[in-house]
Amino acid sequence: MQILKVEEAEKQAVNDFLDRNENVSKDCLLTHGYVVEMNGRIDGCFVLEPMEDHAFWLKQLYITQSEARKLPVLLEGILVIARKIEAKCVYVHSHQPVVDILLEALQFKREEQIEVRKIDQHKKGNWWTYNVS
Repeated sequence: MQILKVEEAEKQAVNDFLDRNENVSKDCLLTHGYVVEMNGRIDGCFVLEPMEDHAFWLKQLYITQSEARKLPVLLEGILVIARKIEAKCVYVHSHQPVVDILLEALQFKREEQIEVRKIDQHKKGNWWTYNVS
């Protein structure tokens, strides 16, 4: 598994991935995104959108169903990147129970109230934070 900033990835491979996965927001991915390459093919992506005070919102985390078993490793890789970009906090909005279990296992903290202006707190699902050290 290799995680690349979207601008470092081969443009045609990114376009092929976007064509195969219409639910991925191209604009968001191209602005603050990363792609996940496995076996020479892009099979996942995520966005670390910068917010205020060195906080980042992990959005659009996606991995193909055939590679879903690698999600825990991908999340750990995302936290390594967060440390490299000197993030203090990573926010995640989850609407899948299996992701909630995984986030809890990775020591994310479930939040009832998020204090960041950009986040729509009324979305269904659970908010999680990870304090990057």
